[in-house]
Amino acid sequence: MAYALFLAPKLPLPLTLFSTSTNYLPPSHVPLTIPSYRRRRCHDHQNQYRIPVIPSSSSFRNGSTPETECPVPPDQQPINEYQNLSTSYLFSWAFGDAVEYSSRLFVTGLAFTLLVGLPISSFGSIGSEPEPVKLVLGSVATGLFAVTLAVLRMYLGWAYVGNRLLSATVEYEETGWYDGQIWVKTAEVLARDRLLGSFQVKPLLSRLKNTLIGLAASLFICFLLLTYSEGTQQDPSRPSNQAHDRVIAGVYSDNSARSFEPDAFSGDSGFP
Repeated sequence: MAYALFLAPKLPLPLTLFSTSTNYLPPSHVPLTIPSYRRRRCHDHQNQYRIPVIPSSSSFRNGSTPETECPVPPDQQPINEYQNLSTSYLFSWAFGDAVEYSSRLFVTGLAFTLLVGLPISSFGSIGSEPEPVKLVLGSVATGLFAVTLAVLRMYLGWAYVGNRLLSATVEYEETGWYDGQIWVKTAEVLARDRLLGSFQVKPLLSRLKNTLIGLAASLFICFLLLTYSEGTQQDPSRPSNQAHDRVIAGVYSDNSARSFEPDAFSGDSGFP
């Protein structure tokens, strides 16, 4: 028995256990296929696989929009219009605090009162008795009117920019008024513009509106005082209801002739 086992032929061992070749294939139940996105990333070198670049906050400050291709010209984009107004001389007054804002309006009104209103009121009272009340009221009304125009200009400018920021579309002109276009904002642009419009522009419009109401009330009071002063400072020596002072066109009378040519009747004793 032992001799028979010794003489039995030996089966060769599988070469795959000792082979160092790289042609070894694993079992079919363990696939080693490379995912498609990895193959595309490895073999695509011609910009066919790109990672979208998210713009930083500095690009927003420079006026660029999150979208890659914006057809709106830079000077007509709402974000750039907002930045231009916020850095301009007149429209930037609304950004100051209450003291700074009020002081600038007061200085503007005082300058127009002294440099424009006072000379005009003084020139209108030449040749007559001085009326200080009317002079002061006229000068103050001139200053208030100038400040009202300045605040109204600021309100109209900020209202226009605020409406463009809050709107979901942007109306723009490529080369002129005859080729107007409408561009629909992307989600990122709309969110950014509405944040600016809600938290920056709306408070400014509320402040300017309250200022306009106060200036309009002040102007109305000045005109009422001017009207009252004119009614109380009429000349009592020449009442308008006296019949002998009336002059009727086309009718001759001694009283009317004496009023126009007093020197011709100086020697006439029939007249006082």
